[in-house]
Amino acid sequence: MSYPFVPEPASIADHFVQALRRAERNETPYLRWGLTNVFPEALCTAILVLPIVPPMLGKTDGTRNAYNMRRTFITPELRRQFPVCEKLAEALQSPAVARQFEETCNIRAEGTFLRAEYMQDTDGMWLEPHRDIPEKVFSMVIYLCTGPEAAEWGTDIYDDQKRWVGRSSAEFNTAAIFKAGPDTWHGFERRPINGVRRLMEINYVRDWNDRDQLAFPDRPISLTRP
Repeated sequence: MSYPFVPEPASIADHFVQALRRAERNETPYLRWGLTNVFPEALCTAILVLPIVPPMLGKTDGTRNAYNMRRTFITPELRRQFPVCEKLAEALQSPAVARQFEETCNIRAEGTFLRAEYMQDTDGMWLEPHRDIPEKVFSMVIYLCTGPEAAEWGTDIYDDQKRWVGRSSAEFNTAAIFKAGPDTWHGFERRPINGVRRLMEINYVRDWNDRDQLAFPDRPISLTRP
């Protein structure tokens, strides 16, 4: 038998689109969306059993750029190696998903590129308050955390003065979306990670210099062409 079972891209895309349609809008302290039941359960399982060792980072400087070489992006090579990466990437690249992102988030997806990262954060990782660069048309974090403390591993939210105002839920298979802007401060406060904080970050990007981070470097998002 083949394990794990991975749903087909069309099935993943349909499930994902339904989650986007149900997204709850929140405008405090800035515009963002919350989602539940984002991926099919079988897809979550297939991601979690990927044979990719979490990077042992120790203390970090509050940015992810400090360990770029140890990050895991869904690249053409990873798509060739693992069916779950191929099928997930095809689903997120699909016109149906792109159109729904446009409708839900009021963005222009045509001509952007898919950037998807599988993160496995360990104790010592933290992120200083920061804003995403405008080349990211949107940022979506999907929480795949498990364990008794995982609910506290959500993204920290700050106001325009970088004062902490709240934290996204990190309940399993939920997600948060926001768009780059002057006041979209977010981060991850220093706190223990007893286990592995697993999540996916999904972006559609424009004018992206690091082409080796893209799922389909030569295939932009299209609203009509698979």
